[in-house]
Amino acid sequence: MSAPTSVWSPPLPEAAGFEHLVVETPGLRTHLAAIGEGEPVVLLHGFPEHWWQWRAVAPVIAERGYRVICPDLRGAGWTVAHDPRVDRTVRLLDLLSLFDALDIERAHIVSHDMGAITAMQLTYDHPERVRTAVQFSVPPAFMKFSPRVASGFRHLPQFIWHRPGASLRGFFSEPYTARPLSEADIEAHLAPMERPDIDDAVRTLTRGMILPEAVRLAVGVYRRRRLTVPTILVFGRQDRPWTEENLGRICRNPERYADRVEFAYVDNAAHFITDDDPAAVAELALDWFERVA
Repeated sequence: MSAPTSVWSPPLPEAAGFEHLVVETPGLRTHLAAIGEGEPVVLLHGFPEHWWQWRAVAPVIAERGYRVICPDLRGAGWTVAHDPRVDRTVRLLDLLSLFDALDIERAHIVSHDMGAITAMQLTYDHPERVRTAVQFSVPPAFMKFSPRVASGFRHLPQFIWHRPGASLRGFFSEPYTARPLSEADIEAHLAPMERPDIDDAVRTLTRGMILPEAVRLAVGVYRRRRLTVPTILVFGRQDRPWTEENLGRICRNPERYADRVEFAYVDNAAHFITDDDPAAVAELALDWFERVA
């Protein structure tokens, strides 16, 4: 059902052209922002972000004839979960329920950061639901762990031991961004953290979803499977340690693990690539949709 912006608490940040919907699925009231008409594209936000991460990306994709859907995943934004417990696949099951509720048979999937965990699970476990995948700032599931990329996980201890009310503002600065974000943008990203359930989800998502999936990645579960969904992996050139050199080391011979996979890099962008260069993000996604189709 559609819901006016005035009903949301805290207030939704401004973004022109979006409609805001609430979708009821088992155990969840999902808030999503949608724009455009046509073939579905689902954008899965990172952390600590929500639908508004895509405010400058989704309209560009929609203008090219797509219906762009930006859900707030469980534990983020304005989505409300009936049960605070989280396991490794809870967001995947939420997403499949959302697809069914919206009558989405297949979609292009664009993901960033923590959203990429759910996107990877979907592409491996339910490839029939995915047309193409575009993954930002996260290496492929078939990566091989190396000490060279250990600093890419330096944020996890802070998430595991997150204290209620502790600020996450520091993640929107160097080395995670290539350019400073305005105070208004940071406040918009962090606004839902005012809700205790969203603040508590920092620990529950890390312990219940991220760590179990990280163990599977570390022991090579996905290296024994094959990625059949056409996937492009995109990184900011200032996103250490995910440099072209390091990714070449940990992702050698990608054809052994995937039918079609490419890597791309955006200049003057770091981890929060959608804030650093949303125009490049949108164009890379659109180019991939059109080249693979």
